[in-house]
Amino acid sequence: MTHQIALNFEDGVTRFIDCKPTETVADAAYRQSINVPIDCRDGACGTCTCFVEAGEFTMGEYIEDALSQAAAAEGYALSCQMYPKSDCVLRIPASSEVCKTRQANFSATISEVRQLSASTLSLTLRGEALNKLAFLPGQYANLQVPGSDQHRAYSFSSMPRDGSVSFLIRNVPGGLMSGFLRERAQVGDNMVLAGPLGSFYLRDIRRPVLMLAGGTGLAPFLAMLTKVVAAGGSSHPIHLIYGVNSDTDLVEVDKLAAFADALPNFTYALVVVSPDSTQPRKGYVTQHIDAAQLNDGDVDIYLCGPPPMVEAVTQTMRERAIHPASFHYEKFAAA
Repeated sequence: MTHQIALNFEDGVTRFIDCKPTETVADAAYRQSINVPIDCRDGACGTCTCFVEAGEFTMGEYIEDALSQAAAAEGYALSCQMYPKSDCVLRIPASSEVCKTRQANFSATISEVRQLSASTLSLTLRGEALNKLAFLPGQYANLQVPGSDQHRAYSFSSMPRDGSVSFLIRNVPGGLMSGFLRERAQVGDNMVLAGPLGSFYLRDIRRPVLMLAGGTGLAPFLAMLTKVVAAGGSSHPIHLIYGVNSDTDLVEVDKLAAFADALPNFTYALVVVSPDSTQPRKGYVTQHIDAAQLNDGDVDIYLCGPPPMVEAVTQTMRERAIHPASFHYEKFAAA
């Protein structure tokens, strides 16, 4: 039996390795040609210190000078003495280039393009190579626009399944990718995907979670919730607030309803800016964050949306003197 270890590098690149229970993470990385920082291999220098975002492990022998008790209690570990007991996510304090690796490229073909609304497209890619694709729910990939050397970044809106992944793409007037998908894309067209990338991903759920999505910023939360369902649910409440400009911009609401049926502790709210909306909640996402959902700061907040939304939420947290246990965000803008 092996465990899957996600190595998140400083430049946003994530690589996955397999690690046997009887080998250290550092040895597993080197076996798979990824040169994580290391010097002594004996737990004496501290060069291989990393932060464990998720997962269980045991440590071999090391000295206090290499890793203090306080640092270990905070979640730091030495990869040269770290033996995984489950899948793990590690933050590596070096770039992928320094560690002699790089983001992976995958070739796939378009299996479906759907226009979910005037503002949103859905793209599904399929390919044998994607069976080897692994990513953390919430991460993104760079997709090359066919017929050009340009790339665009999009969050995965699904977890990999049977060599297939999906994305939500904002339909931008004059946009290079959205224009291709609207006007020229055909089932079977080739597309190159590079990734996974990003530090925006779902951590272990240890307290209430508040998810805030704006427009196509809903995409990573669909992947996150898919993962939560696959893991058997959560004992902590998860609440999602999904904001858009008009009723016609609301997409994938049926999936949110299905998640609510599958996850007893999951709830969601739809918020529409337009005063003409038929939705009961009008205005901006920040106007519909209840005190109970903030849990006096004992909450993990995940936010994905356009820059003005990220700034508005940050300002709201300051004004309400809320200091969440963790605050993860991904902001995007049209290219």
